[in-house]
Amino acid sequence: MELKDNPGEWEGCRTRKLLNPDVFKLTALQAAPLLLGQHLVRRTEDGEIRCRIVETESYGGAEDKGSHAYGGRRTARTEVMFSSGGTAYVYLIYGMYHCVNVVTAAEHDPHAVLIRAVEPLNAADAEMMAAYRGIAVKKAASLSGGPGKLCRALRIDKSLNGYRLDDPGGPLRLEQGEPPETLDIVQAPRINIPYAEEYAPLPWRFYLRGNPYVSVIDKQAQSFHLD
Repeated sequence: MELKDNPGEWEGCRTRKLLNPDVFKLTALQAAPLLLGQHLVRRTEDGEIRCRIVETESYGGAEDKGSHAYGGRRTARTEVMFSSGGTAYVYLIYGMYHCVNVVTAAEHDPHAVLIRAVEPLNAADAEMMAAYRGIAVKKAASLSGGPGKLCRALRIDKSLNGYRLDDPGGPLRLEQGEPPETLDIVQAPRINIPYAEEYAPLPWRFYLRGNPYVSVIDKQAQSFHLD
């Protein structure tokens, strides 16, 4: 995989403005497409890594059978989902892979958007991510195309669970990137949630058409247009 710096690329990252807080007030289904094109920033001991979000999944409240908080389930694991929007929800799956979510909506209303794939903003970011993965990356999606992969590449683990994503000095934050309405967005069913029954086929996964970092391409994905 080759990624070259482009001084004119991702001009929005130079402003370093935090994400509009209004996004955090939305339901997960409303927020998921709006997070595409925005920047996930991870501060590490080696410096900051900046990424563009290219794939998300919505987990929409207590009524969603695919959600950890389905039925209003409050446990030590899900408690963070009941926080006010703008909180990071990080959990472990299969005993080995971390996943990072953006909690949205009002306090006590458990909505979360899973970040499924990110794209490094420049070659330096890509190199640091590959070093953290400990692999030689030959394909974009193998670097950060998937929730477990991106968490390893960004050193995201449960120590970041509950951190605010609107803290400019925090270890993990969201910044403004590209206007979502300018992006070519598609929607498709979420990945690997057959237990969600009638909620499983709903098109609540969103990604940027043609982006090489997207984890899974759905040939039947439909175009999505923001109102």
